[in-house]
Amino acid sequence: MQLATVVHRRFRSDSGLEFVYAANSAAILELDPLAAAAVDAFAAPGGRDDAAWLATTADPVAAEATLHDLIDLGVIRPHGEGPAPRAGLPPMPFPISTLVLNVTNKCNLSCTYCYEYGADRLTAGSGSQGSGKARMDEHTARQSIDFLLRNSGDRPQVSVTFFGGETLLNFPAIRAATEYAVAAAAQHRKRMHFALTTNATLLTDEVIDFLTLHRFGITVSIDGVPEDHDRHRVFRSGEGSFATIAPRIRALVAKNRERKGRSIGARVTLTSGAAPVRESYAFLTGELGFDEVGFAPVTAGLGRDYALGEPGYAKLLREFADLARDYTAAALRGESHGFANLGDLLRELHQGVQKAHPCGAGLGLLGVSTEGELGLCHRFVESKDHALGTVAAGVDQAARTAFLAKAHVDQKPDCANCFARPLCAGGCYHEAHVRYGDAAHANLHYCEWIRGFTALGLDCYAQIRAGNPRFLARFETA
Repeated sequence: MQLATVVHRRFRSDSGLEFVYAANSAAILELDPLAAAAVDAFAAPGGRDDAAWLATTADPVAAEATLHDLIDLGVIRPHGEGPAPRAGLPPMPFPISTLVLNVTNKCNLSCTYCYEYGADRLTAGSGSQGSGKARMDEHTARQSIDFLLRNSGDRPQVSVTFFGGETLLNFPAIRAATEYAVAAAAQHRKRMHFALTTNATLLTDEVIDFLTLHRFGITVSIDGVPEDHDRHRVFRSGEGSFATIAPRIRALVAKNRERKGRSIGARVTLTSGAAPVRESYAFLTGELGFDEVGFAPVTAGLGRDYALGEPGYAKLLREFADLARDYTAAALRGESHGFANLGDLLRELHQGVQKAHPCGAGLGLLGVSTEGELGLCHRFVESKDHALGTVAAGVDQAARTAFLAKAHVDQKPDCANCFARPLCAGGCYHEAHVRYGDAAHANLHYCEWIRGFTALGLDCYAQIRAGNPRFLARFETA
């Protein structure tokens, strides 16, 4: 029989342990020498005849048993056999777990790369043009909480994330929604979690006290070292914002630690010419006290002076590898490390995550506009082309189901032969819409970046699994 490996990635630890990551199952298998030889043999173009391979082995009986094991595990299959279809849509209506409330579409900064106010916005009236209400009123905020609780099914816990514009420009709505949600969730016997993204310019003592009291998960948009931050994250006057936010971040971190709150994360948009990732990470954790740092390559088309381009992505991957070595060294010592991108990737790899859709947008997560309109996520809330109903009238289930069916990874032929497919599933809907005019299109412009980072994560996984496998136990809970 002619057999061939499925789409996979081979990797190994420095100590010589061999592994394979199989894209059809998202499983990571440790290989003994015979299994490694079999995977290598049947990875040949066109596959290989099993009898012919067995005849070349020193112990055909053991080799045949190993081959059957790899077939049973789905790593080797009959040549030409089509991939098993990914799981289809879950029973609809799927219960909502997270609601992102865009409490304002206004901002007090003028960041050069902002998708909401720049060339990548979805609607001509979005953001600075004042589409609809500038701020969500308290009635709509409470109505959104009721909508979430009504549509969360039997989920024991649900989450509300507050977003903007600059989220804290509408602190009254945040306060009202949070206090209402605490009481309403208790009546429904559910746990309510809160999160918020902010540029930190409006972190007063009152705000800090409220957010830490309610155990908010807080993400601060900050672009690393002061020079990088002030290059792009500026007030309307053109003045950089770092000097304003630095003392406020330190006050937030101090109060949060005093109250033993949830981790506070920095979210860094990486642009051309920025300081090395390792340097930014050291500054943000060491000087400002962030618990973790996540880095996001700027979402911008070529031709803008801050865009990365292919050379920029290649350089960025090398910088990620530098920081990944620090993470791995800490893991081998049994210590935590705040490189959020790698931590999230390792969690998904260890849990065997296999995505049919790139994220929860439209599925377990919906965005809410200032007027109570529902969208795929916070980036789509003012896009009429992606509207999914309102918090008052409910979800347009037909539109929701139609989009999710179209956006399923099995509908993206470009993803079929990619080993990173279980983790990427085609990439961000908003980027796809901006780049290709179709939110369900695969993000082909950063495929090499995703494959490179996934390969880096697999290499780190191998080192940790070989050197301190107990560290991976932290990823065995959701």
